[in-house]
Amino acid sequence: MQLKHLKTLLTPQEGAAKVTCMTWAPNNTKFAVCTVDRVVLLYDEQGERRDKFSTKPLDSKYGKQSYVVKDMAFSPDSTKIAIGQSDNIIFVYRIGEDWGDKKAICNKFVQTSAVICLLWPAEHAIVFGLVEGKVRLANTQTNKSSTIYGTESCVVSLASNVSGKGILSGHADGTVVRYFFDDEGSGESQGKLLLHPCPPYALAWGANSIMVGGCDKKVVAYGKEGHVLQTFDYSRDQTEKEFTVAATSPSGQSVVFGSYDRLRVFNWAPRRSMWDEAKPKEIPNLYTITALAWKKDGSNLCAGTLCGGVEQFDCCLRRSIYKNKFEVTYVGLSQLIVRNLSTGTRTVLKSYYNYEIEEVKIMGKDRYLVAHTSETLLLGDLASNKLSEVPWPGSGGNEKFFFENETVCMIFNAGELSLVEYANNEILGSVRTEFMNPHLISVRLNERKQRGVEDNKKLAYLIDIKTIAIVDLAGGYNLGTISHDSKIDWLELNETGRKLLFRDKKLRLHLYDIESAVKTTVLSYCSYVQWVPGSDVVVAQNRGNLCIWYSIDSPESVTMFPLKGDVVDLERANGKTDVIVSEGVSTFTYTLDEGLIEFGTAVDDGDYQRATAFLETLEMSSETEAMWKTLSKLSLEARQLHIAERCFAALGDVATVRYLHQTNQIADKVSKETGGDGTDFYQVQARLAILDKNFKRAEMFYMEQNAIDEVLEMYQELNMWDDCIQVAEAKGHPELDSLRGNYYRWLMETGQDEKAGEVKEGEGDFQGAVNLYLKAGLPAKAARLAISRPEISNNSDTIGRIAATLIKGEFYERAGDLYEKIRSNQRALECYRKGNAFSKAVELARLAFPADVVKLEEAWGDYLVHQKQMDAAINHFIEAGCATKAIEAAIGARQWKKAVHILELQEDPSLGKYYLKIAQYYASIQNYEVAERLFVKGGHIKDAIDMYTVAGRWEEAHKLAATCMTEEEVSALYITRAQDLEGDGKYKEAERLYATVKQPDLAITMYKKNRMLEDVIRLVAKHHPDLLTETHLHLAKELEAESRFSEAEYHFMEAEEWKTAVHMYRVSDMWEDAYRVAKSHGGAGPQKQVAYLWARSLGGEAAVKLLNKFGLVDYAIDFASDNRSFDFAFELARLSGKQKIPEIHLKHAMFMEDEGKFPVAEAEFIKAGKPKEAVCMYIHNQDWASAQRVAESHDPDSVSEVLVGQAKFCFEQKDFQKSEAFLLRAQRPDLAVKYYKDAEMWSDAMRICKEYLPNKLSILQEEYEKEATKKGTRGVEGLVDQAKEWEQSGEYSRAVECYLRVKDDSDTALMEKCWMKAAELAIKFLSGERAVEVIHIVGPRLTQLRKYSAAAELYLNLELIKEAIDVFIEGEEWNKAKRVAKELEPRYEDYVDQKYKEHLKNHGKVDSLVGVDVMAALDMYAERGQWEKCLDTASKQNFKILHKYVALYATHLIKEEDPLKALQLYVQHGAPPNPQNFNIYKRLFLDLLNLPGTDSSEAYRMWADLRSVLLLLCENVSKSAEANSPAHEEFEQMLLIAHYYATRAAAKGVDQLASIAAKLSVSLLRHTELVPADKAFYEAGMACRAIGWENMAFIFLNHFLDLSDGIDEGNLDTLDHSDFQDTDIPFEVPVPTKLYVTDAQREQIRDWVLTVSMDQRVEQVLPRDERNSYEASLLAANTGIRSLPCVLTGYPVLRNKMEFRAPGKAANKDDWNKFLMATKTTHSPECQDILEFISQWCGGLPAPGFSFH
Repeated sequence: MQLKHLKTLLTPQEGAAKVTCMTWAPNNTKFAVCTVDRVVLLYDEQGERRDKFSTKPLDSKYGKQSYVVKDMAFSPDSTKIAIGQSDNIIFVYRIGEDWGDKKAICNKFVQTSAVICLLWPAEHAIVFGLVEGKVRLANTQTNKSSTIYGTESCVVSLASNVSGKGILSGHADGTVVRYFFDDEGSGESQGKLLLHPCPPYALAWGANSIMVGGCDKKVVAYGKEGHVLQTFDYSRDQTEKEFTVAATSPSGQSVVFGSYDRLRVFNWAPRRSMWDEAKPKEIPNLYTITALAWKKDGSNLCAGTLCGGVEQFDCCLRRSIYKNKFEVTYVGLSQLIVRNLSTGTRTVLKSYYNYEIEEVKIMGKDRYLVAHTSETLLLGDLASNKLSEVPWPGSGGNEKFFFENETVCMIFNAGELSLVEYANNEILGSVRTEFMNPHLISVRLNERKQRGVEDNKKLAYLIDIKTIAIVDLAGGYNLGTISHDSKIDWLELNETGRKLLFRDKKLRLHLYDIESAVKTTVLSYCSYVQWVPGSDVVVAQNRGNLCIWYSIDSPESVTMFPLKGDVVDLERANGKTDVIVSEGVSTFTYTLDEGLIEFGTAVDDGDYQRATAFLETLEMSSETEAMWKTLSKLSLEARQLHIAERCFAALGDVATVRYLHQTNQIADKVSKETGGDGTDFYQVQARLAILDKNFKRAEMFYMEQNAIDEVLEMYQELNMWDDCIQVAEAKGHPELDSLRGNYYRWLMETGQDEKAGEVKEGEGDFQGAVNLYLKAGLPAKAARLAISRPEISNNSDTIGRIAATLIKGEFYERAGDLYEKIRSNQRALECYRKGNAFSKAVELARLAFPADVVKLEEAWGDYLVHQKQMDAAINHFIEAGCATKAIEAAIGARQWKKAVHILELQEDPSLGKYYLKIAQYYASIQNYEVAERLFVKGGHIKDAIDMYTVAGRWEEAHKLAATCMTEEEVSALYITRAQDLEGDGKYKEAERLYATVKQPDLAITMYKKNRMLEDVIRLVAKHHPDLLTETHLHLAKELEAESRFSEAEYHFMEAEEWKTAVHMYRVSDMWEDAYRVAKSHGGAGPQKQVAYLWARSLGGEAAVKLLNKFGLVDYAIDFASDNRSFDFAFELARLSGKQKIPEIHLKHAMFMEDEGKFPVAEAEFIKAGKPKEAVCMYIHNQDWASAQRVAESHDPDSVSEVLVGQAKFCFEQKDFQKSEAFLLRAQRPDLAVKYYKDAEMWSDAMRICKEYLPNKLSILQEEYEKEATKKGTRGVEGLVDQAKEWEQSGEYSRAVECYLRVKDDSDTALMEKCWMKAAELAIKFLSGERAVEVIHIVGPRLTQLRKYSAAAELYLNLELIKEAIDVFIEGEEWNKAKRVAKELEPRYEDYVDQKYKEHLKNHGKVDSLVGVDVMAALDMYAERGQWEKCLDTASKQNFKILHKYVALYATHLIKEEDPLKALQLYVQHGAPPNPQNFNIYKRLFLDLLNLPGTDSSEAYRMWADLRSVLLLLCENVSKSAEANSPAHEEFEQMLLIAHYYATRAAAKGVDQLASIAAKLSVSLLRHTELVPADKAFYEAGMACRAIGWENMAFIFLNHFLDLSDGIDEGNLDTLDHSDFQDTDIPFEVPVPTKLYVTDAQREQIRDWVLTVSMDQRVEQVLPRDERNSYEASLLAANTGIRSLPCVLTGYPVLRNKMEFRAPGKAANKDDWNKFLMATKTTHSPECQDILEFISQWCGGLPAPGFSFH
């Protein structure tokens, strides 16, 4: 689900003014918002404000500010709002159904602590949480509240489930408690559900899970039993704040959490059973979201904010338009809203089981809704808004729906008929039938109410074409089966389901009575039949007759009318039933007798039974009630008392029903006994008269029968005692006294004391009457009687009782009258005073108590003041002599002059305070003179001065102040007044006052406090110039704190603190300003540093773009690396210059090594491509294992170094064995020997040397001998002598060893002799293996002494033939070597030959090698770089060999960046069409294109040679297998480019041909796939500029600048090609590796382009030709026709053309003639060469107009 902002309902304010709560009405028509000022605003569905009302405190004495509204909720019927307040109360307001209805409080629930949150899930039940931790229930019906459960922790949130049957409460300690009113069979637990890590302020109960958020920036989804399902953690997100509020969608499929500037949306994924987070809705400057409310249909979400704003969002998964009539909005997977576009009515369709709604259709004349889910079918009537959801698993979508019946949907599927009643979530019934025509199915569902039938649901349908089945759908049983003899084509039940009409194919109409199972044929030839709606009347047509059965129970009584046309329809509306008849083109109506149809028939016939039965089928309404009343009246008149009893029962008159029932019992009894009509019996008639309230008539009936006792009994039952006693008196009844006594007793028993008193008074018992009146609480009545009757007034006891009762009832005035009557004046006076009857009291006091008159006058005045009658009170106070009260009353009555008059007559100084009040009044009406006089008189001089000051009358004020105040007092007064002016915002006036009393600092403080900083600076500069800088700095810091940065910057600059300004902008993330300030005030260094920090704050590509803009990428990378910000350095390097990455890795590694973090350092050394450094690091730290691991993995060459280091360490530790092992592993036995030798362990040194370095053994022995000699042992002679001794003693092995050890470079003969002796002894006496060993030692030594023959002879003695041959080869005695090989081992002959060749090669005797192996000789020439000899020799072989070496030489030259020489090679030797050479040709061509300085006329020769080589190549390729291949086409294009360049070079040498040279440069732009784009555009632009084509020059050079910027960035994607639309200049071109021009040249171009762009003359449009296309484009923009390029200029050849013999070659006549003329006049050899080439290329020139010589 996505949130889309719709509108702002309430504009946010500047400061905090949070929306405390809001709620949507369940009927979706009202939305309520409560603002911080405790006013509830009401909006309509469209978001328009329609109404508002203020809330009120618990007690008005505490005032409006004493509480806040914490939460509110609409009642389920949307007519009331419950408001929960912090002052411990919930008010329920009735707001009515319509806008503008009067708002009234209908319930109030006072609590013991503040209400925090509330819900209204069900009718009469408000659930709310209190700050003391209780969750309570308020019942609006009983006006009482009760506790559901209590906890120890404050309730912070409440949430209900989707159905509203369960609630969750969140508490401040993190507890979440669950409670169910009805668990709907889920079996889920109640009580403490889970403990959240923080207070769950944001609590939501979705359809499948509970979601909780709070101040820990996490949203946790819990399962149904409180286990954690998912956690969404935003604690690392710096921009996220705490979650304050949550809301669940009405379907429970989505939850929205509100935080700071953001709404996070979570959607339930049913297939994965988990929550998915949608993209959050982020709204900058929204601030904290304080309230959320989801519209009950799911379409809208409203969010209230901390600043008082209310934003409305559209909640929609998707939206579609159906048939251009309905808008379908999916607000959830299982909920959608269907809106009728024409009427605007909305229907909410929701899957009760939360299945995903897959498909929606609107059918049945756009009235009925059909939707599928995976498991259910949803149906709805859009007109009545009744919706159903029935189980309907996978039917394949083959159902057929029929909507003919308004109450039920008929569904056919696979031969089965299913019935679904709208608003019922179960299938009503299913039957099997093959007949899908709605005329063959009849369903009746409770269409007419009948007595004794609760649920009347009947279905009639065809089992087969001749058999009807009737089913009771409510009971689920078969009512009957009708087998007919003919096919049935129409059937219909009547509305009560008691009768069935059906017609067969023979047009016979039959009636079937279901109760009696009787079938009757009622009509033949029936062409039309229909039940009249709302009745059992049948209308049918039989040929030319209209037949009406007003009483279908009597099918024989039919009313018939003749008619001509055909009945087409039956309409019943507005109390009329019309039969519509079509007669040809005209339509007529026949109106049926509605009275007969309805009630009239039965009443007119006097058939009240039938009328009763008919009325029983109707629902109760005002009309039906009237009918029942009429029927009751008629039945009473007709004395059909049983029917009358039924009528009153229907009307709910229980008393009448009971009375009639008793009457019926009497009548029935009489009827039974006498056999006559019981209603004629006198008792029955009398009772009916009583019922008619005609009691005299009833009395008459009784009197006729002399039943006096029954009359008396009747009157007594009716408590009509007066009539009863009257009858008894008239008849002289003996029980008269008893009746009177009973009447009096009855009055007493029923507490009718007043009536009893009246009876006593009538009887003359006045004392008794008084007693009863007093008992009845009517002392006034008793007093009246007492005053009028002297016998009572003389009874002081009775009078006392009456008076006491009057006083008790606070009838003081009446009591006073009574006391005055009996002359008890004191008591009378007291009563008058108490009853405030002062007029009577004063009158009495004047007569009886004159001294009390003054007091009474004062009391009278006080009473009048209390009654707010001030005017009247004044005179009474004057009469009483109460001056103070008189003054106060005058002031209260605003009688000011009277007050002054009274006041001036008094001498009491304490009355001075009243002068102040009166003076203030005169001051308010600006009567200052009177006011001043009164102020001064009352001693309030300061107030008088204030009065003048406020009025701005400073002179009067100062004059008054000077006369009566000291200077300090004046100063204090002025300062106080200035402060008041300041409070009123009159700052200039206040400043004047401060200046007057010389207090400028106070003025400065005032301006500062009110943020009028310019005035602060003005006054500081004027009065404290030394503090100006400090003031600027202080103000700047304050402004910075208020985020008024530009103003703060101004003050920082004034204070010369630019660094602080930079820091301010940095902290506030306003980098552009920081950079600007640093640049303008700090110079290059700070400017760079700010740019670096700015980039760092941006990160990513944005940082690189920024640094590129300032040209500081490398600086930033180096700075970041040097300051150890390696992550940022890497990020910059990755995005800008990857070549810097290894350098950063190296710096990072060194830093990590210094920090001792060797593994990290190792990884960085490897990334930097310096594994050796890592190895050295580990060696330095003697971490040998790591050193070896790194060396083996990344730098195998260092492995030995590691082992050597380890060995050295071990040797130093005297662990010789390990050291030796390491050195041998390192393959460094020489070091082992050295270490042993240095340690003078010669035997070990010899051992190692002998084993691993036998070739160095002799040297070691020599050293040893030298060492030994130094130490005094014998020298060489000693060895020889020793050897001879060993020989003589038969120790041949040792002798041989000694002879072999003889070394004396000064005596080679001796050495040879000794070694030969050793060999001889070995051959003779030692074993074969040892002999071979010795020979292998001696042989090489002799060879070394160049005694090749002797050495070879020794080898041959032991048949070591190869070794002998090798010795001869080494001695270069090739003939001997060949002879030995030939004679002794022929297989070595080739070996000797091979060695001979190698010898010749190695000794550079190539000339000799040529004779032996020419290819080897050529390879050798090539290797040695003797290319001339190589090519010369190869040319003597064949063409193929020659071109192999030409290609090798060319490749070599290209690598050496000498393409010119390579070109000459092919000029000299030709260009064969070998495919393996193609890359060389292409590379050569591109290298020549990229050569600098080749755009002048001096480069002609190069271009001409390249052109000639490519022409030859193209000709050769065209004859080869590669003809017409892509490569061939590419070479043809290269030839064309080379030709253009050559022609341009030639034209540049001739001034007249400057325009041709320019045209060629322009034409080359279409070949920028090969020609470097920047070079092509630069050259074209410069050429156009040189000859004054400024439009083209501007466009080309401008594009060149764009290209050069793209080359710098390494990407041409952003290039603008709009200038070259509809041209053949390609857009997709390769990015040149480097720029063709220098930076200086580029800047010159940039300056020129800028200059020209300001020039209005130059248009940025390419010139167009007659085709309305760009003049140099071969492709016509409008037609797409491609013209031939001119062979001279490359421009398109249009009308004046010269054609050549070769196809596809042509020239523009003007350019051709111009070129010919220039060639003739200048005799330019280059131009002549061009013409010669064109002749060759184009098959001759067009006309013999020019000779080349």
